[in-house]
Formats: sequence, structure tokens, C-alpha cells
Amino acid sequence: MNDTILSVRDVTKNYQLGKTLIPALKGISFDIHEGEFLSIVGPSGCGKSTLLNLIGCIDKATSGSVTFQGVDLASLNDDQEAEIRLNKIGFIFQSFNLVAVLNVVENIEFPLLMRKVPKAERRKIVEHLIDVVGLSEFVGHKPDELSGGQRQRVAIARALVNQPRLVIADEPTANLDSETSMTIMEAMKRLNREDKVSFIFSTHNELIEKYAKRVIRLKDGLIVGDHVIGGQ
Repeated sequence: MNDTILSVRDVTKNYQLGKTLIPALKGISFDIHEGEFLSIVGPSGCGKSTLLNLIGCIDKATSGSVTFQGVDLASLNDDQEAEIRLNKIGFIFQSFNLVAVLNVVENIEFPLLMRKVPKAERRKIVEHLIDVVGLSEFVGHKPDELSGGQRQRVAIARALVNQPRLVIADEPTANLDSETSMTIMEAMKRLNREDKVSFIFSTHNELIEKYAKRVIRLKDGLIVGDHVIGGQ
């Protein structure tokens, strides 16, 4: 196994709901290594999305530590968190989060514009990713002209455009049919295999779970299983 890129240690996360304290995570620990293809599985409400939000600098743990490439995420200020989200961690959301007025190319290259990457370099990176996710015939289309699966492939390419070492996908196939879900997973698997990008994705879809190389099972805010499998 390659170097550890993320360590979660004794992490808890509580939410205040009126006068009631809701424990979403109750003390979990695990590591993610470079090149992993890891699935977080469990029923709704088990803490999957909460965990991904902590890893992705969207939220902070109540206690414990989340360390990414040797940096304790709790120690970062807002600007430093934004920098990690832009340059080191990619996100794939089940709702796609595409910009409606931009076409496929423009949506994918948007993070590169934020970094002021030169046009020639932007186009080279974007063209490669469009080929990888199989959208060459749709480059001029806007989101409302694409199917759900095509939109998710745009979202995958956008998440990878800054060449992050870790990509977080929260229920990436929740709104897709089984055939489209397999296409999405194959695209992610190819990027994992060829570019050694680490993926961590949450799901309760048994079909998607079959693609993982490693599965962590959550129940009631606790890890109840962590095992390596062959994947496909």
C-alpha cells in the first residue's frame, strides 16, 4: 500500500437540535492511502455525509482529528480550507452542481479559471478529461441539454480538473439508473487506475459497492466493518 494521505482519528461530531444533542459520529478512526477506491456504506442517517463533510473541509469535528497530507484540517482558517478544496480535494455531488449558463467545456474548466491557468493549458487538461468521461460529442451542450448521467460525467471531470489527490463523491449515482450508474463508476475506476487518484464515495447502492476495492461500513455513527475486496 502506498503512502497515507488522510488519517481520521477518534472523530466525533455532534449537532445541537434545540435542547437535544445529536451524535452523528461517535469516535471513528481509519486511514486512506494513495490510489484507494473506497466506499463508505450504510443506511440513511448513519453518518456518511457528515464524515465526508469533515474530510472535505466543509465542516469541523467536535473532537478527534482529520489529517490530510500531514495537515490537521481543524487548524486551517477559511482561506486555507478554500485552497485545499480548490487544489487538493475534488467533489462530486449527487445534485451535479453545474452552472446552468455554461456549456460542458466551460463547466469543467471553471476551477482552472479561478486559478488563472493559461488558456492553452486549460484546453489541454479539459480535452483529456472530456475524452476520459466520454463526452466528446457534447462539448457545446449546456446542462439542461444533457441527461442525468451526462451531467454527472461533467461533474466528475470538473472535480478532477485541478488534479486533486483525493476525490470525494457523496452518493454520486443516487439519481441515476443502474446502467448509467455503471458507466459513471467505470469512468471513476479508470481515473483511479490510470491517474492514481484516490476516491472515497458514500453509497447505499449495492451495485456501486461492488466496484470498491475497500468498504467501510457505518451504523449509528460507528464503524462496524472495514475490509478490502477485489473490486472489478
